[in-house]
Amino acid sequence: MLHKKDLALLERVQAFYGVGTIIKGIDSVCFSVQSIKDLRNVIIPHFDRYPLVGEKQADFLLFKSIVELMYKQKHLTIEGLREIVSISASLNLGLSDGLVKAFPDITPIKRAKLEAPETIDPHWLTGFVDGEGCFFVGCSSSKAYRVGYQIQLKFILTQHYRDIQLMEKLVNYFGCGTITFDSRKSVVFYTVTNFSCIIKKIIPFFNKYPLEGAKHLDFQDFCKVAELMIKKAHLTESGLEEIQRIKARMNTQRVQ
Repeated sequence: MLHKKDLALLERVQAFYGVGTIIKGIDSVCFSVQSIKDLRNVIIPHFDRYPLVGEKQADFLLFKSIVELMYKQKHLTIEGLREIVSISASLNLGLSDGLVKAFPDITPIKRAKLEAPETIDPHWLTGFVDGEGCFFVGCSSSKAYRVGYQIQLKFILTQHYRDIQLMEKLVNYFGCGTITFDSRKSVVFYTVTNFSCIIKKIIPFFNKYPLEGAKHLDFQDFCKVAELMIKKAHLTESGLEEIQRIKARMNTQRVQ
């Protein structure tokens, strides 16, 4: 599921696969494939050929086994249904409360143990950032600056804690950044705030491996702010006002 501003990207995805539908919400869009035939003949072969990375690959293998059971119509039997629920209990974040009540004695099957890749594919990383990344411009009140505000650029990637090994690989890949953990939400963050690293490593990477979705527009605005900061414009009132105008149209505030 993506923000509605990424509708054009999902339309390209739908055209690429030649199957599925696009579901439009108030602020979101979703590309969905529900046909077992299309899943088995189009979607699964694609990800067999181009494997996912991290725990998402383990989820894919479980999903693939469920599709195969449904293709064989095993879900129409009690035994087959219980097997599918057992697999689902280990898929993504587990069973819903309703399914737990309906199948209280189900034992989740064992998930495949997959190691984070030794090397990071830059094209995969760009796609990952398109879905999970954020180019953020922070603007906070500060008496240390004559204009009364501090501007800080942040590059952030968010993922469930189970993929912390993968996120730690990014620190080595970029040679910068930190890993933090929100225990309340079981979320791990990879964050780069060092201005020199953003200028010398993050921005050059995405110039070389461009983003495809609307996030590319956020990246372009991120670069504009970086250029203003290089020129020390953020230390002037006119420069600060320009940065605030750019910030106001980024991320969830972007309308097109």
